[in-house]
Amino acid sequence: MPHESPDYAAFLAEQLPRQHARVAHYALGDEHVWLKRAGRPHGAWRYRLLGAVARGARLPALSPVPNPGGTAAIATEIARLAAFAAHGLRVPEVLAAQTDGFLMRDLGGGAQAARSLGDEIEAQIPHGADAVLAPWREGLALLDAVHARGLCLSQAFARNMVRCADGQIACIDFEDDPAAHLPLPLCQVRDALAWLHSTAGFLHAAGARESARAIWSAWLAEPVRDDAFRAAFAQTVARLTWLRYLPPDRRWGRDAYRLRAAYEQAVKLRYE
Repeated sequence: MPHESPDYAAFLAEQLPRQHARVAHYALGDEHVWLKRAGRPHGAWRYRLLGAVARGARLPALSPVPNPGGTAAIATEIARLAAFAAHGLRVPEVLAAQTDGFLMRDLGGGAQAARSLGDEIEAQIPHGADAVLAPWREGLALLDAVHARGLCLSQAFARNMVRCADGQIACIDFEDDPAAHLPLPLCQVRDALAWLHSTAGFLHAAGARESARAIWSAWLAEPVRDDAFRAAFAQTVARLTWLRYLPPDRRWGRDAYRLRAAYEQAVKLRYE
């Protein structure tokens, strides 16, 4: 007898009112799925405050992108997942949706959950620079694939890029839409800086910074990077020179360490 697919809509309608967590994992027969429900709406005051800081620092690429939360965030994520899928990019498949939540298929396949590139890169640190640089290059290639289609990610951190069961890299977490608030070149610069911020510490720990700088320089020089992107990237980095004065270790915490490491990686400087 042919295998009968679960009734995803019925499962969503039944389980959504019972679920307390924002995101939860379930097994439906042989399938593994994730149910994401709407959270509380977010106040706008925090975005206004951060926006004022970005304007004062003349850093439009770092302007906050509002995430309204609630049902609006659910609608945004479903729409962006559909747009990415329509462009041939790997994202979670939406199986059923309501205004206050949706059900998506797990990217890992079978019982094994998909692993983020962040976890994958960190796990390769004991194996040296080459082992770390292989998945790091894949993250850059994913940015290329997204940007070539005139799109941008929401938060291009390594934790939001995951390895599917077939080896391809997928994108997750689309609750906001930067391109609805900022010009596309700035959105794509945000992607590049987010990728550096989330991985620079791993590169340093693996002794891969010098090799990664050469890769990064070549990536920036590729013809697909247009003048608007280059200008926005150069302007943003130039206005972040104060990051070089942060301590080169974790004495001020992990975030300060990552910011300095990302800055060094972006401008190809050495501050040992």
